[in-house]
Amino acid sequence: MNTPEHLRYTKSHEWVLFADDGTAKVGLTDHAQEALGDLVFVNLPEVGDALTCGEALGDVESVKAVSDVFSPVTGTVKAVNEALLDAPESINADPYGAWLVEVEDITSQEELLDAAAYQELCAQED
Repeated sequence: MNTPEHLRYTKSHEWVLFADDGTAKVGLTDHAQEALGDLVFVNLPEVGDALTCGEALGDVESVKAVSDVFSPVTGTVKAVNEALLDAPESINADPYGAWLVEVEDITSQEELLDAAAYQELCAQED
């Protein structure tokens, strides 16, 4: 499994990448997209929406089911990856390149896992 070392991960299979400017991008892990199957729809928040750590920020629909995507941080949506609205399958093709939202004004974050701990979590679930 490919879990980039510079990312942090949630137990609900989202990744987060913190930038030097205090913002963070959030996406779905390779494990999540593989479990979901072919993604056909993405429902994302609006720029300016408040996100709360541990609560749903949107959802993704696959040929199998609709699944919530949980926010690993509390903050405000700075940007939304609009390209995913027309091409949700981009998440399947490049889960670590297809970020969902960028968050600013971060005030708290979930307990995040490093790559090794996340790989261990996924191994226990398989």
